[in-house]
Amino acid sequence: MIIVYTGNGKGKTSAAVGQALRAYGNAIPLCFVQFMKSDVQAGEQIALKKLLQENFYIGGCGFFRNEAEREKHRQAALAALAWLEQKKEQVTMLCCDEILYAYHAKLITQEEMENLINYCNKTNKHLVLSGRYAPDWLIAQADIVSEIKEIKHASTKGIKAQRGIEF
Repeated sequence: MIIVYTGNGKGKTSAAVGQALRAYGNAIPLCFVQFMKSDVQAGEQIALKKLLQENFYIGGCGFFRNEAEREKHRQAALAALAWLEQKKEQVTMLCCDEILYAYHAKLITQEEMENLINYCNKTNKHLVLSGRYAPDWLIAQADIVSEIKEIKHASTKGIKAQRGIEF
């Protein structure tokens, strides 16, 4: 199955982590890669490192905000894809956190995304994709798409991100 968690609300990574936890609890071999996030010791990173060990990879450099850093971010995205390439035959589920943001920022190509989707479809593997800006072509191909919509967020009141809630 191709599963997509998208939208502008908080919870896309949490949904992907929850899907991974459900698979893990059912003895489904999986790997989990974070495309944009750097190793900031967020709660999910600490837990996934302990749980998945070598099947967890933090592949990002932080959020892409500066064109001068495009090549650094592109190389990080390529390294994450290469890591997935090494892991994909050993697992039944591939979780790709923030891959949609990387795609939207043109750090990975549609062809690279489609290669991953086609591989999973041909080999009956599950693929979890998260991030804002899911493209229409992906929504059409996916089996499950959940849009997480922001209705209200504490940051609009000036409340800073809190450990255990946002990271």
